[in-house]
Amino acid sequence: MDKKKVVVGMSGGVDSSVAAYLLKEAGYEVIGVTMQIWQDEERSLQEESGGCCGLSAVDDARRVSFALEIPYYVMNFKQEFKCAVMDYFVKEYQSGNTPNPCIACNRYVKWESLLKRSLDIGADYIATGHYAKVVQLENGRYTLQKSVTTEKDQTYALYNLTQHQLSHTLMPVGDYNKNEIREIAKKINLRIASKPDSQEICFIPDKDYAKFIEEYTGEEAKAGDFVTTDGRIIGRHKGIIHYTVGQRKGLNLALGYPVFVIDIRPDTNEVVIGTGEEVFSEKLYANNLNFMSVEDLQGEMEVDVKIRYNHRGAKAVIRKNSEDLVECCFKEPQRAVTPGQAVVFYDGDYVLGGGTIIRA
Repeated sequence: MDKKKVVVGMSGGVDSSVAAYLLKEAGYEVIGVTMQIWQDEERSLQEESGGCCGLSAVDDARRVSFALEIPYYVMNFKQEFKCAVMDYFVKEYQSGNTPNPCIACNRYVKWESLLKRSLDIGADYIATGHYAKVVQLENGRYTLQKSVTTEKDQTYALYNLTQHQLSHTLMPVGDYNKNEIREIAKKINLRIASKPDSQEICFIPDKDYAKFIEEYTGEEAKAGDFVTTDGRIIGRHKGIIHYTVGQRKGLNLALGYPVFVIDIRPDTNEVVIGTGEEVFSEKLYANNLNFMSVEDLQGEMEVDVKIRYNHRGAKAVIRKNSEDLVECCFKEPQRAVTPGQAVVFYDGDYVLGGGTIIRA
């Protein structure tokens, strides 16, 4: 039987490097690829920021590929990244939402674009170093199973992959915890064994989202009113791109008690401020739905729900209100349900599906 060919997306980090090693050991014909998506920064900045896709990632990934004795290429996805991730990121913030650029990158760049090119050159699969597992259920559908290590599980950021994409995806790291992955890297003498994980949005290494948006668009954010839920004006804000639902710090409002952002209204350029109680929600609505383990949601279903990457999860009942709208009712109110963020539904350890939060 011919060896299956797999293209591994290599970030220069320990997870994707070990993924390539594990697949080669399993008998696959492995090709390493780094996606060049936005890198135009100066050497000093890219060395400082590192990340999953800085220029230094190319150097690290090339060295790892040489050590593993696998072919290595750099593919240019700058245009795809600009349209699917950076433009989306800016548009969402300007609309008063809080976007998920890494989720958009996974779906439309790391999978859609990379998978197409990989299949075009004769590969059978693509693979990544994500902490998740691809499984095929008895009903024939593909879904994601949580990683063996809960604290590193990355299924939340992958909920919107399609059946076609999942059927051509391998995630060998999902069977290991982080310490085990680092030990494997040390065992095979990879110099990146102790390289720290990337944490921030790769194209905004200084974390100043508002500054990036202003520079990207050439437009300065317009100041507006802070208002209460009953319409009282209590101050002036710097522009809605500076705020997100649930935010407490940086509001510069001296009201004598803690307050939070509970809503953003781009139509009136208002940021709504409320108390700790008002920042909790009993339900949410989501669209842009994608289901994995089932073709569609039938009736009501009790699930576990995550409303942000580091959310511990909550019990809820979900039901479809229309073709592309799910209502999610929590068993207990949840803090800072944020429009623009992903909501992901779990049936035990398996991803049922998810969507984009549009309102609480």
